[in-house]
Amino acid sequence: MNILVTGGAGYIGSHTCVALLEAGHEVIVADNLCNSSASVLERIERITGKKVTFYQIDVTVKEAVKALFERHPLDGVIHFAGFKAVAESVARPLDYYYNNVVSTMILAGACLEHGVGRFVFSSSATVYGENKVPFVETMELRPAVNPYGHSKAMSERILTDLAKANPDWAVALLRYFNPVGAHPSGLIGEAPTGIPNNLMPYITRVAKGKLPRLRIFGNDYPTADGTGVRDYIHVMDLAAGHVAALDKLTPGVHIYNLGTGRGTSVLQMVKAFEEANGIKLPYEIAPRRPGDIAECYADPSKAEKELGWKARLGLVEMCRDAWRFEQNYEETEEQ
Repeated sequence: MNILVTGGAGYIGSHTCVALLEAGHEVIVADNLCNSSASVLERIERITGKKVTFYQIDVTVKEAVKALFERHPLDGVIHFAGFKAVAESVARPLDYYYNNVVSTMILAGACLEHGVGRFVFSSSATVYGENKVPFVETMELRPAVNPYGHSKAMSERILTDLAKANPDWAVALLRYFNPVGAHPSGLIGEAPTGIPNNLMPYITRVAKGKLPRLRIFGNDYPTADGTGVRDYIHVMDLAAGHVAALDKLTPGVHIYNLGTGRGTSVLQMVKAFEEANGIKLPYEIAPRRPGDIAECYADPSKAEKELGWKARLGLVEMCRDAWRFEQNYEETEEQ
């Protein structure tokens, strides 16, 4: 199939492009490069030996999206493009609502106008909010803790209503948890600009000496060691989940958790990284970040039952692959 991947130069998008190409699909990437680099696309081609078609556009711009759809006959869209930092969304709510919701509306409208029947949406476990863990797909959504979660829930609602109005349209809402790790080649991985908002790139930059110490936001949560508990999933497992959802997609709306089903605390992840790579990490405890919750992990049984998908890689692979990418990153940037 010919698949448009928005945000395809980003962290999860780039790994999904690799998985799509290796599964035999053609990939067209749309990305404005606001938090990524065009060099990632070259590395995707090095890994797969296959060509990626790239458009540097912002998918909140209707005319640019329309021109792309008119140029390429598409079979489906995987929509990653969006802002994703919880704490930042609290400080910049308007940016998050505009970027994340408007892009979904414009892409969905283009799909309906051009007869593109498959739409896979990159949602988030953040939509569950303060629910009881493990999170299951049938839960009432409670994303009130932050605008990022609300923007994802709004996009889910829009796509659900559109699918009801267009019965031939097929939508997958993929609620995933905390992606970490990198491609085993070390060529692509998580490389945010500035100080990272996510735990693993923060850890790897401390390990490399780029940052003096890890800041752990809160140690007074009602968890075993007081630090936040998350369901960390290897990015390659997550990418495989997108391909499985795309290949199995049928008309209607299908919601899947993509996670491991296991909760890991921040301190447990720090220890796992230290043991996997033989590195001691200095850290300090900082105040909680606004919008964060204590625990978040999945019940992924529906995805296994309906898609035949299950996370295969553990904490050791996540930590080793993330560190390999961090060590290789400056070298690959220069090539």
